[in-house]
Amino acid sequence: MKLDKKLTIAIDGPAGAGKSTVAKIVAERLNYLYIDTGAMYRALTLKALQQGVDLNDDNQLGELAQRTRIRLKRVDEKDIVLLDNIDVNEEIRDNKVSNNVSVVAKVRAVREQMVRLQREMAREGQVVMDGRDIGTVVLPDAHLKVFLTASVEERAKRRYEELKSKGEDIKLDQIKEEIIRRDNIDKNREISPLMEAEDAIKVDTTNLDIEGVVKHILDLCQEV
Repeated sequence: MKLDKKLTIAIDGPAGAGKSTVAKIVAERLNYLYIDTGAMYRALTLKALQQGVDLNDDNQLGELAQRTRIRLKRVDEKDIVLLDNIDVNEEIRDNKVSNNVSVVAKVRAVREQMVRLQREMAREGQVVMDGRDIGTVVLPDAHLKVFLTASVEERAKRRYEELKSKGEDIKLDQIKEEIIRRDNIDKNREISPLMEAEDAIKVDTTNLDIEGVVKHILDLCQEV
């Protein structure tokens, strides 16, 4: 699909709403750069866990962000995350990272550093970026803002199936509790809380398959 304009597309929403999957496909269909901001925070969380950094110490996390290099790159039609030049695509999806990323992401110094990197990558347009605060903070002037949501039950089920496919032994109720906890942290953090931009288009994905959501967003792109 080819667009005449060089759009910046912001896709926000809570954990498990399908942001990353949908944003990645939309970017591929448009031949745009896909920027997975959540993966950037996950990469920093992974490094913090590996180095034994106190996740309750904002100063340590801020200093870690300053001395960490995170890049998103497309190799052989696959998006990879480089943490200090090491591919950590698989490691950042570990459940321990998932359960701690919201704690790291709420630190002011961490967010300021990440936002700088994200804006640099989006400067030329032709970008699809997803996260929690893209339409409200990172790219407030994005041409198209979409807020994806889904019921807690559906989001927990998706995460459960993803982890089970990787051979992880985990209970559905446990995942549901973790998602509720992450939602609470994301919505109530002081810096850039999860919220729907006033000019965002809300899309409930509870009863939609991935292709249905992608088609809807591509149709919206044509209308911008």
